[in-house]
Amino acid sequence: MERSEVMELFAIIVMKAEEPYVRSLSAQIESELKLLHIVESGLFVHYALFETHASLHIEALIEEKNVPAIRKEVSQCLADALAEHIMVDKEYAILRNLIMKEFKYEGKEDVEAIESYCKQSLHTETVMEEASLLNSGISGRLRRKQVLSDQLVLALEETSRLSLDGFLKFRLQDYTDELREIAEYAIDEFMMDRQYQEFISLLQYFVYIQEAKIPVAHLIHKGGHEFVILNDRLELIDANEFDASFKLEVLEKDINFEDMIVSTLITVSPANIYIHTRDPEMTIIKTIRQIFEDRTTVCSYCRTCDIYLGEAKHQDQLSP
Repeated sequence: MERSEVMELFAIIVMKAEEPYVRSLSAQIESELKLLHIVESGLFVHYALFETHASLHIEALIEEKNVPAIRKEVSQCLADALAEHIMVDKEYAILRNLIMKEFKYEGKEDVEAIESYCKQSLHTETVMEEASLLNSGISGRLRRKQVLSDQLVLALEETSRLSLDGFLKFRLQDYTDELREIAEYAIDEFMMDRQYQEFISLLQYFVYIQEAKIPVAHLIHKGGHEFVILNDRLELIDANEFDASFKLEVLEKDINFEDMIVSTLITVSPANIYIHTRDPEMTIIKTIRQIFEDRTTVCSYCRTCDIYLGEAKHQDQLSP
């Protein structure tokens, strides 16, 4: 009868790694391997530190003839553990590298802003992952993990000694393509936000240098996209009675209801704007407050609100 011996199934090589990192990776792999019950005496993970690298060894007490079969079963589990590790520990670094080297963003503030959009996207994926599973779908995160895991299984079939750094450098094309799409989306969002902020700054400047033409404007938000602008006598304001050059020059292209409201308010240039709404967090209302700053007062409970919006269930805030 053949004796069981401690046999090495796989070795993972990591270059220039500190002990806390290696210890953490070793624990992650060991935790994943515990889910397997294919070896009665268990699977073992230990590591060794060297000046230039570290090595993690996955071993089992088995007969030599069983090594190929056990190795095949362990490879999928090991691949899943390494895929999760790469996503948790390396994904942001890979994204940053794409942003800086491929998309040529070098400024610290720009890179951090784009990274924040990437993180929002990745966080949303994590939140939606459970829902995707319930709906028999697959989230972006699960898809990327599957891509990584499949590539790792192939690599482990080719060699039982895997260089993690080499894998990250040469075997990540499909995974990197997925991350590139996230980076591209983040850059689009970053550029749109930058253009929006530049446009808001332009409007703020225009409001600042323009003299007030009327004392008061009441912006009535009836709900949804329905707004009415009234003067201090609660009469409809006719923007055509005022200089409309700003509207024609700045807001003519791709005009929408938000542009119309902002354009009208800038055209009539009120000294004070009272915003009557039950939804003060609506984007257009926050935009108006940002543009007109201390000229605005948000109100959700006053006589004017009662007339145009109906009675509120409780008193929230009074307009002067």
